[in-house]
Amino acid sequence: MSQAVVGPTSTYVRAVSLTNMRNYDNAEVSFTPGVTVLVGANGQGKTNLVEALIYLSTLGSHRVATDAPLIREGAELAVVRAEAVRDGRPTLLEMEIHAGRANKARVNRTAVPRTRDILGILKTVVFSPEDLALVKGDPSDRRRYLDDILVQRQPRFAGVRSDYDRVLKQRNALLKSSHAVRRGDRTEMDRTLQVWDDQLAEFGAELMAARIDIIGRLASPAAQSYAALAGAEAILGVDYAPSIDISATPPTPEALAERLRESLAARRREELERGITLVGPHRDEVALTLLGRPLRGYASQGESWSAALALRLASYDVLAEHGDEPILILDDVFAELDSVRRGHLVQRISVTPQTFITAAVEDDVPTGLGAHWFDVRQGAVSARGG
Repeated sequence: MSQAVVGPTSTYVRAVSLTNMRNYDNAEVSFTPGVTVLVGANGQGKTNLVEALIYLSTLGSHRVATDAPLIREGAELAVVRAEAVRDGRPTLLEMEIHAGRANKARVNRTAVPRTRDILGILKTVVFSPEDLALVKGDPSDRRRYLDDILVQRQPRFAGVRSDYDRVLKQRNALLKSSHAVRRGDRTEMDRTLQVWDDQLAEFGAELMAARIDIIGRLASPAAQSYAALAGAEAILGVDYAPSIDISATPPTPEALAERLRESLAARRREELERGITLVGPHRDEVALTLLGRPLRGYASQGESWSAALALRLASYDVLAEHGDEPILILDDVFAELDSVRRGHLVQRISVTPQTFITAAVEDDVPTGLGAHWFDVRQGAVSARGG
């Protein structure tokens, strides 16, 4: 296979440096555009290496929900660095990961005010065994899938999501405290709740409108990828399923905010009784269907893999809409795929500027990729032939 061509707006990673991350004490590895294969037995550190790129791209891991497991045992903090090259110009991204306190980020060795200020510089799409949760897992897994695409595409939504989570947390705390409030003090409680309602509606509507837009962009490429993987007669449906009725509501932040305020008012008594916010994008769902039937609970293992892969490939297409193609990361998945799905992935790899593949067994990696191979053993990475 010929190597993918790196265009003027394509980004690739030229170097990665890890200090006290996972099982790495210190490691520095150089890469080139095209396909890179990292081979090593389970637990040797191959996934940890690509996890570092994912973290710089999304400020989160695809394997764990908190930062503490990323820090090497006995260390106070981990440091992740990557040199990304776009249009021939390098950009150095650095992140200090702390347990229990705020992380710190730098761009070209200059500290940035907020860690989320590095978002959007390095874009990644990762496909891993954990992606079965996109089909079989909780709604929160599918919401995170949408939000990760949204933030990589428009980094300012990291702030919107953070603001929404903050308001939601404080509103829930107020609702939980409502049982301790005397009846005569309920007027003040209602007045305070109204303030939080307005903020929840404002941030929630902006998030919902952006999610609806992303779903509209994802639906067609996801269906096309699924058809290529499983047969043209199989129709994958991807729809946004909000917790409130917005069927007659224009998908604009202003209209959605008004609908959210109405729904919050309508369920005020129920929320006070239960002590939790029942309305908002934190309760929305991404509805996945196959030939009109829900995937969750009905799909076979093969159908679930095809749907998860189709969703990831669709996210690649959405992120690449403006020409800045993301880095594709295939984390230990070839062993799980049959020849048809492997072949489809190989076709996609052939046109990506940079792809990272991890594998525990060398024979699981398709031949003819023209790849650069690295062996990973006990936190040490060595290039073959080097």
